[in-house]
Amino acid sequence: MKKTQQFLAKLKLPVEDNHALKATSLTFRDGGQYRFEIPSVEGPRVFREVLDAAQDLNVPIHRVSQGSGIMLLTKAEISEMAHIGHDQRIEVCLFVGPRATFETGAQTVSTAGKVIGLQHRGADQLVYAIEDVKRACDLGIRSILPADLGLIWVVNEMKKKGELPKNLVIKSSVTLPAANPATARLFEQAGVSTLNIPTDLSPAQIGAIRQAVSIPIDLYIEVPDNFGGFIRYYEMPKIIQVAAPNYFKFGLRNAPDIYPSGIHIEDLACRMGRERVRRARIALDLLEQHAPEAKMSPLGSKDLGIPEV
Repeated sequence: MKKTQQFLAKLKLPVEDNHALKATSLTFRDGGQYRFEIPSVEGPRVFREVLDAAQDLNVPIHRVSQGSGIMLLTKAEISEMAHIGHDQRIEVCLFVGPRATFETGAQTVSTAGKVIGLQHRGADQLVYAIEDVKRACDLGIRSILPADLGLIWVVNEMKKKGELPKNLVIKSSVTLPAANPATARLFEQAGVSTLNIPTDLSPAQIGAIRQAVSIPIDLYIEVPDNFGGFIRYYEMPKIIQVAAPNYFKFGLRNAPDIYPSGIHIEDLACRMGRERVRRARIALDLLEQHAPEAKMSPLGSKDLGIPEV
């Protein structure tokens, strides 16, 4: 074991989890340690409901994300979300589609085959995914949510060559989580701007990932049932201590899976959006009580993927 640890050290990777909960000195560029993200904002109406709830409850929101996919939003809906995000100085992150679960293959519904997750099957689907990214960018979006490492690498190469906006944020999906420091390093090298990790890692394990990468780490503080259903509000101070900078995301326990969303369940999506903001208010209250020294990023920071319209 000692030789293995020595080899990891040569690769500048941690040799064990951060059991001592050693503090990190990293922050966002604006000096903040954490930001708030509201996920499952599935369209412009849900976005407006989330903003109304945020105003009512005095909850700062840095980023909203969407899960049904760029391809399931009309041009007008994408453009409206981009304008709202631009006006409010909020990052708007849209999921890339199509993906394996939209395809005609059966592996994703088999017991053992679910490991394919939301990757893109074959060259054609990879092309479709890239076209989805380009469509969003053409309408002003500057943040995307991919679940395929190959797509992440290609999108990053396109950014380098000017085929996509250089300020495009690439947020890896929780369905493609980096569970250890080596995988996190690989994702960072591939071009991930902000890193989703598994929902059930301990602060010590998250702290080990932080020692391997400098990009922000995204983590559900309340986890949807289909990802474990954990409620981790009181762990936030330790997570900030060992793993800042962080995006804290607020899913919902005891809530239906609304993907893919649409007008047929829009009222439900709106109510769920408002409740996520209420959960964020609870989190903020607890942080102000138990970690008053923790610093939230100001709204509208330059490194956010705020739409350009």
